[in-house]
Amino acid sequence: MQKFRLIATAASGIEALVGRELRDLGYQVQTENGRVRFNGTIKDILRTNLWLRTADRIKIIVGEFDATTFDELFEKTLALPWDQLLPMDAEFPVEGKSRNSKLHSVPDVQSIVKKAIVNQLSETYHRSGHLPETGALFPLEVAINKDHVLLTLDTTGSSLFKRGYRVEKGGAPLKENMAAALVMLAKWYPDNPFVDPVCGSGTIPIEAALLARNIAPGFNRAFACEKWDWVPKGLSQELRDEADSLADYDMELDISGYDIDGKMIDIAKLNAREAGLLHDIHFKQLAVKDFTTDKVNGVIVANPPYGERLSDRDNVRILYRQMGQVYGKLPSWSKYILTSDLEFEDFYGQKATKRRKLYNGALRTDYFQYWGKRIRPARN
Repeated sequence: MQKFRLIATAASGIEALVGRELRDLGYQVQTENGRVRFNGTIKDILRTNLWLRTADRIKIIVGEFDATTFDELFEKTLALPWDQLLPMDAEFPVEGKSRNSKLHSVPDVQSIVKKAIVNQLSETYHRSGHLPETGALFPLEVAINKDHVLLTLDTTGSSLFKRGYRVEKGGAPLKENMAAALVMLAKWYPDNPFVDPVCGSGTIPIEAALLARNIAPGFNRAFACEKWDWVPKGLSQELRDEADSLADYDMELDISGYDIDGKMIDIAKLNAREAGLLHDIHFKQLAVKDFTTDKVNGVIVANPPYGERLSDRDNVRILYRQMGQVYGKLPSWSKYILTSDLEFEDFYGQKATKRRKLYNGALRTDYFQYWGKRIRPARN
């Protein structure tokens, strides 16, 4: 099988997690801002689309080079092996972006790249400068940064955060791959209790259950490359069958999702049912201030409201105070709280053990981490 140079794209701040996932799958990686490079065949492309929890997309690097003129961009794009990837009827829209480069007009860059590809394919397929583009979708991107051009083919289609289970959502939903990142950063072991006290539409508890059961996050969705004519028939199903065989449906889990809003609890249950995990998660309407437990060594992962609007800030900071008061009584529990309020610790009432900068979309947030002092179970 042909080997490709590949990148897994990622939100800023979680590239290292994507790199770790890829290493765990057996790949050698090179981590950069917003992406992780690795090599693989079409089988690896399908496999990583199926299994990566924190990545956004898997892209094939068609070529990369430096260019400072449109002539240079055209000639170097023309020289790439497009005919090995795109069939005669391929639909191939070209997205573009440019930063700190002489070729700064994105529409012109897109147009030049498209023209070069059309010229090459027209010659290969003996067409007179017109291609039907009625076939499968091959999404392309030209990205220029400091005059360095990166041309990629997206194998994923809709971003990997779209798992397919979220039938309804709340006002400010957390992307599924960011929720998975929060769970992974919490270093939770599935034999310990897990609680999301402000679960909204249930994304964090659902991602925790998917992780605990070793269910491939992309199992219930399709990928753009599955429609490409050069992808071996049956390969996708073979990898899905293998993924299904690796899932652990027997382990007992203690995962809970609470929210003060009963309507959100109903939505969370709908989403968990769609994911096939309703019986793995205990959802209940409950305010943060009313949470109590005599369990030990648990993990709390929370994405509370941030109070971005001034009118909401006072109420949100009351919630942060309540969290500090309630969770302060749980010394063996570890608490992980994501917020854009950089004064969070002042209202929570305790300095975090560690803070990690993450981006929730374009919004800079901090993941405040409070590590519990684990209680060793008594020996009989």
